[in-house]
Amino acid sequence: MSALTVDHGPEQGWDDLVHTWKGMDAPEGRKVEIIEGIITVSPSPSWDHNSTAYLLLLRLATIIPEHWRIFQTQEVAVPGRKGLYIPDLMVAAEEDRPAPGELFPASRAKLVVEITSRGNAHHDRIAKARGYAQAGVPLYLLLDPWASDSPSATLYGEPEGGTYRMLETVEYGGKLTLPAPFDLAIDTTEFPVS
Repeated sequence: MSALTVDHGPEQGWDDLVHTWKGMDAPEGRKVEIIEGIITVSPSPSWDHNSTAYLLLLRLATIIPEHWRIFQTQEVAVPGRKGLYIPDLMVAAEEDRPAPGELFPASRAKLVVEITSRGNAHHDRIAKARGYAQAGVPLYLLLDPWASDSPSATLYGEPEGGTYRMLETVEYGGKLTLPAPFDLAIDTTEFPVS
C-alpha cells in the first residue's frame, strides 16, 4: 500500500503546514509526515520493517553513550525543505531535547535511519536524503529491502550543500560499519526481506 497525500493550498507556508499536520486525526498506527511541502499519510509498517528496526535498535543500544537516546516515533523538522519526517530510528542526545511544544530540529540528530517500504521507498531514497543532508544530520543510514537490484544498506555522511557523500553500501548479507562515535559493525544478514 502506498502513502496518501493531503490536499492543501500551493502557497501554504511552513507554519501553516505544521499547524495542519498537528491537527491531523490520522488512524492509529499511521505515520503522518510532511515531505517536500506535502502532508503524507503512510500505512503501518510491516512485520519485517518493524523487525529490522528492532534488530538495529538492539545493536545501537549496546554502544551509544548513556545520555543518548534512540527514538522510533520522534518527528524531526527540516523547515528549509518543508519537511517534517518521522524516521524509523533516530539517535539524539538527551540534552538536545526540544522545549515542550517545539519540534525537534533534524540538525540535532546524531544518526537517522530510514527503512524503505514498497509503496514509498522513493521518499527515503531521495526527498528525505536531501532533507537530512540540508539539515546537516551527520549520518543517514538507508536500509532498502526494496532496492531494484537486491536489498541493500547504504550509509551517507559528510553533508555539504544539501547533499551527502555515500560512505559505504553493501547488499544484505554483508557488513556495514557505522563510524565514530558509533564504531558499530552492522551484520545485515539478520535483516528480513519480504
